[in-house]
Amino acid sequence: MRNKSKDIAVTGFALFSMFFGAGNLLFPPYLGLVSGQSWIVSLIGFVLADVGLALLVMAASAKCSGDLDKVLNRVGKNTSKLIGIAAVLCIGPLLAIPRTAATTFEMGITPILGEMNITASVIFSIIFFGLTLALTIRPSKVVDIIGKVLTPTLLIVLAILIIKGIITPIGDLNPEAMIENNPFQEGISQGYLTMGALGAAALATVIITSIHEKGYINSRDKVKLTMKAGLVAGIALTLVYGGLTYLGATLSNLPGNPYGVNTPKASLMVVITNGLFGYPGKIVLCAIVSLACLTTAIGLTSATGKYFSSITNGKLKYEITVIVVCVFSAIVSNFGVGKFSGPILEIVYPVLMVLVIMTLVSENIKNDNAFKGAALATFVVSLLSVANSLWQVAPFTTKLPLATFGFNWIIPAIVGALIGSCIKNSARSSMYEIE
Repeated sequence: MRNKSKDIAVTGFALFSMFFGAGNLLFPPYLGLVSGQSWIVSLIGFVLADVGLALLVMAASAKCSGDLDKVLNRVGKNTSKLIGIAAVLCIGPLLAIPRTAATTFEMGITPILGEMNITASVIFSIIFFGLTLALTIRPSKVVDIIGKVLTPTLLIVLAILIIKGIITPIGDLNPEAMIENNPFQEGISQGYLTMGALGAAALATVIITSIHEKGYINSRDKVKLTMKAGLVAGIALTLVYGGLTYLGATLSNLPGNPYGVNTPKASLMVVITNGLFGYPGKIVLCAIVSLACLTTAIGLTSATGKYFSSITNGKLKYEITVIVVCVFSAIVSNFGVGKFSGPILEIVYPVLMVLVIMTLVSENIKNDNAFKGAALATFVVSLLSVANSLWQVAPFTTKLPLATFGFNWIIPAIVGALIGSCIKNSARSSMYEIE
């Protein structure tokens, strides 16, 4: 058995980097900008909705030995497979993984070298995913590579940016918030939109596999170490989010107020790094974005490979899957398919959240129909919400309780669970076992 404290730290740092992608870099400065002096209030809401939900998912996944199917299977074997595959594909090769390369190119490379043609983008994507593949092809090394090398480098660069912004702030804090919602409500909404909890569901298997290979065989030990690593990641995320939110707040009261609620989130980081470091700020931003996106790409690619290897009982080899994911993502990153994967993700995410939360108290829920009723109600509300956002066909979904926070599915899920629990359970799933 290796040094437990060191293993917790390395695993926690790796988990932090896997969670901390480009989106997590963009939301906090925007929150600070629109919240002004109330940035701490919005930060609390953001952390609760992003870090809090992600830790809940890690707890449920650890309880199920990192097996996403075990989190889902009380809604039925086929349904759980469908939800799991849709979730992993959306946070994998159909959306999140390709965006890591596209974002790195747009935010990290283009500001330094200027606008370039599609050929340059293609070459960059090949290099980016070639590196991702090289660091992912050996699954046992993924966590150590990220936790020991890439994360400390990322944290150092982020610390330089944040400390500089605290010592020599760009501007003063606006005493008035720019948003109609209260800052806490805005923080909750933005934190939920990161959908970090969905990544946690997929990444749990990578973390638990790494823990097992470090010599932690006992299920209880693996759960404890996973949760402690999750806590380390959560603390690191909270500190970084706090610093970035404050940096955004320093833009909220500049003379002439050039930045408002419609300011593109990506441009804020460019403004902040340029304001603090001048031209070298572009180098700092490039380092941050590149490391954040690369670590996320590595984590999600490994998670995708492990998931499909698991559900096919090893027939689909991990190595083959990650090669296919990297090649496909390199292609997609230059053209994009987010128009259809985004809506699918918005439908699947709430369903997964409901099942994760119910898994945490699963011993007290004897009837599988409660899971099915909650999942069905959540699915219907989420489907109608997406349809309304696209075609304005179900405006009532915006009037449901908690809709302003993005949680309009919670009350329907509770009602669905109650109705389902009143329906006699036919047969308890023999697959469902919590280790």
